[in-house]
Amino acid sequence: MERKVRAAQYGCGKMSVYLMRYLLEKGADIVAAFDVNPAVIGKDIGEVIDYGRTLGVKVSDIKDADQVLSELKPDVCVIATLSTMADIKTALTVCAKNGVNAISTAEESLYPWISSPAVTEELDELAKNNNCTLSGSGYPDMYWGVLVDTLAGSLHKITKIKGISSYNVEDYGIALAEGHGAGLTPTEFAEQIGKFNDLNSNEIRGKIENGEVTPSYMWYQNGWLCSRMGLTPISQTQKCIPMTHDRDLESSTLGMTVKAGNATGMAAVVTTETAEGIVIETQCIGKVYAPEEFDKNE
Repeated sequence: MERKVRAAQYGCGKMSVYLMRYLLEKGADIVAAFDVNPAVIGKDIGEVIDYGRTLGVKVSDIKDADQVLSELKPDVCVIATLSTMADIKTALTVCAKNGVNAISTAEESLYPWISSPAVTEELDELAKNNNCTLSGSGYPDMYWGVLVDTLAGSLHKITKIKGISSYNVEDYGIALAEGHGAGLTPTEFAEQIGKFNDLNSNEIRGKIENGEVTPSYMWYQNGWLCSRMGLTPISQTQKCIPMTHDRDLESSTLGMTVKAGNATGMAAVVTTETAEGIVIETQCIGKVYAPEEFDKNE
């Protein structure tokens, strides 16, 4: 390009510290930033990301995003707030309304057509009408999308794709940690998270689409893989299983000690059966790590 990409950052929490640094390292100009936290609003983004100097851009209140985006017209807005389409609908709407391309770390935004079809259709139309794009990204589209798709393309016959992705909930903030049941007793986990484990495909899909159940990250991933590989899903189920440890673990994100035997997080197992006979069984394990544990994709 003959000029630098002009970017806005929507959400200035834990993840944005990395994202704004990435933008700067790749040569983008950050022209605006937004947040809801009074402790962050008004701060220079250089201070927010501990850049060593001010950068001349102060964090605005999210309620002013429409006006600021309308005036500045950045090329792209990076959205890093919460995980679901319902959570980020307002952010995506204000971007699309102003013709600003938006990309989000929200896990559901990777492939929301199978979990929030109505919201996705509405946003898709708005983006097309304003000649911009709305997309979701993050590690899943590389390690659990393109990589799996490429490996599958080299095989003569596939009957099952199975894998595990593990991550430390300490790295992603309190909303994610609580969403994974970290800190709950076995009884609390069963009552709050595991109570939908016995639902069949139609039942769980209905509850996900009406917002009663939050799908795991692999719910979207399996849908993406089926779409990419030309597979036809005939059923998809999800089971959330508590993860535990035999020793107490300290959680700075939760601000508590997770007692031995209580949930450090969960494994969400998503199983997709397809008309082509290929089964996709994936699970994401998000938990408070013990000292010897580490991120991995298998």
